[in-house]
Amino acid sequence: MTSKQRAYLKGLAMNIDPVFQIGKSCLTPEVTDAVSESFNTRELIKVAVLKNCIEDPKEIAEVLAERTDSQVVQVIGKKIVLYKENKDHKKIELPK
Repeated sequence: MTSKQRAYLKGLAMNIDPVFQIGKSCLTPEVTDAVSESFNTRELIKVAVLKNCIEDPKEIAEVLAERTDSQVVQVIGKKIVLYKENKDHKKIELPK
């Protein structure tokens, strides 16, 4: 992903609310499955890491992206933005 594409996705992510929250149990298989399934309906997902989660949000973002075959767009504070292109129902057209 180029920096231009990442900047475009960051702009889109500013207007969306977090879809998932990760709490004190951190990254469970259920959370991973739910995030993976949500990529069927949307390409850009924002995840909130709650204050009672002891793990680093950047580490959570990397693991979550690896498990869901997505890409980390950004991690700001306790918010994670992930992107995964949907081949069948493409909604976001990335700049070249």
